[in-house]
Formats: sequence, structure tokens, C-alpha cells
Amino acid sequence: MTGQRLTILAVLAQADDHPDAVELHRRAAQIDPGISLATVYRTVKLLQDKGILARHAFADGRARYETAEGDHHDHLIDIESGRVIEFQSPEIERLQDEVARRLGFKIVSHRLEIYARPIKARRRER
Repeated sequence: MTGQRLTILAVLAQADDHPDAVELHRRAAQIDPGISLATVYRTVKLLQDKGILARHAFADGRARYETAEGDHHDHLIDIESGRVIEFQSPEIERLQDEVARRLGFKIVSHRLEIYARPIKARRRER
């Protein structure tokens, strides 16, 4: 692991959002101005191949990243702002298992992405 790769990994570990490569580069370059965008792309590919990093391709078409460690969670994507909200729902997990079992399957992996628009009343509060 090079120093630049460790910087990129540290930036990802501190992220509370799902940055794309350009945003990841911007943050990493604030720490080490010598980090190139090409280094970011190579590093996220390497970390993804090693299972350290999870890549998400939400509907906006940009590949976004988060560390792969931690509990399973799903994503709600605000289609107006692009913000990605992580959530966990035991009820949704139970329903998915129930549907799979009813159809004669056992889930081995899944991903849930919900695309939503804020309710108007909440928009005014912001």
C-alpha cells in the first residue's frame, strides 16, 4: 500500500456519503496535492477487487463508493439532490426472505435502492 492509496482509503473511511471518483480525488488532493485522478481510479478498482470497497451505480450514472465493511444496509436516493441515505429495515429483510422462500429460493445476495422525491412539507422545512 502506497501512501497515496492509504490517503484515498482514509478519505473513504471518513466519508459519510457515497463519493464518486471525482469527489474522492478532490478530498484526497486536499491532503496530498500529488494524488492524480488516475491514481484514484486505479486505487478504487484495486480496493474493489480486494473486497475492501463497494461500488454503487445509482440511476445518476456515476459510480459511487463506500467501504465494504459494516452491516448490510439499503439505500434511499433523493432524486432532487442526489443525496444517498443508508437505512436498515428488519421488516423489509423479512419480507424479501418470505417472497424468495414462497417462490422456492434462498437469497444469497441482494441490493435495494429506493429512488424518491422529498415530500413537499419537508422541502419547506429546509
